[in-house]
Amino acid sequence: MADVCTPVAVVTATDDGLPHGTTVGSLTSLSLRPPMVALALERRSRLLPKILRSQRFGVNLLGAEQADVAREFASSAGDRFGRVAWHPDDGLPRLREAPGWLVCELDRQVPGGDHVLLLGRVARISGTRGAAPLVYGRRTFGTHSAAAPTPTRSLADRITAFAH
Repeated sequence: MADVCTPVAVVTATDDGLPHGTTVGSLTSLSLRPPMVALALERRSRLLPKILRSQRFGVNLLGAEQADVAREFASSAGDRFGRVAWHPDDGLPRLREAPGWLVCELDRQVPGGDHVLLLGRVARISGTRGAAPLVYGRRTFGTHSAAAPTPTRSLADRITAFAH
């Protein structure tokens, strides 16, 4: 599965007034009516019981320039939120620089091997700025080539490249 590219997001929850979050590469759109997403967390995830208690979670959709944020939230570092700009939004931790934000209500959980699939009803979407998405594939972060910014070349450069 290392060859399969996946979108990268930071999923967050609040527990006892504290922010919690982790990087996921398992986010997918599930339904348009009603709007729903699905994501998988390991059974031993520290975030999973917090989401199950609160019955809600936030999804910070990361942009192509945010591989460092993805690595931070994938690490076992204690205070991940001390290293990134964030603020509470609808009672959930929202990363300031994330180009997209979803507030989700937990609809159900489905066991799946060593993971639990969480199905969330999207209550609110905001901040989707059309940034190139951060994806993960072949054990590296990047973006979809069509979404990647391309350098502007002069007409002379294009003609020279075409001639060769």
